[in-house]
Amino acid sequence: MKKSMTLLVLISLLGAALVESSRAQNQEVAVVVSPKNPVTNVSKSELRKIFAGEKRTWAGGLSVKLFVRVPGSYERVVLLRLLGMSEGEYKQYWIAQVFHGDAQGEPVALFSNGMQKEAIGAFPGAVALVTPGDVKPGMKVLKVEGRLPGELGYPVY
Repeated sequence: MKKSMTLLVLISLLGAALVESSRAQNQEVAVVVSPKNPVTNVSKSELRKIFAGEKRTWAGGLSVKLFVRVPGSYERVVLLRLLGMSEGEYKQYWIAQVFHGDAQGEPVALFSNGMQKEAIGAFPGAVALVTPGDVKPGMKVLKVEGRLPGELGYPVY
């Protein structure tokens, strides 16, 4: 009886851990820009073009400056999902962009959300992906498809 109760508790704990892991994998990510950026809303398609380097200017002519998180971060996983690429495909994509003269280099990969906050403040055209809990003053959150993180139907996770 005691062994079966212990087994039941272990199975219960494992189940709870799997549910929490699943929730973490579906955590929303905010699209943040400088407060100086006049844009307030983007479509998911436009967001993909921005992070693929295909859309190089914001409304009003401000140059887009991409900041991404380093491989292994959740924000990087969301970026790769948005682009429909693996990490290797992402690297090859940017090598080809540079080789063909379509980009000067791969987007700047930053190690922390604090570094992203500094980059957003320093470059008016900067854009980054940040978990909503890491949005700081000086970061403006864009709506995607008319929705903010936390709203039903928000598409970036």
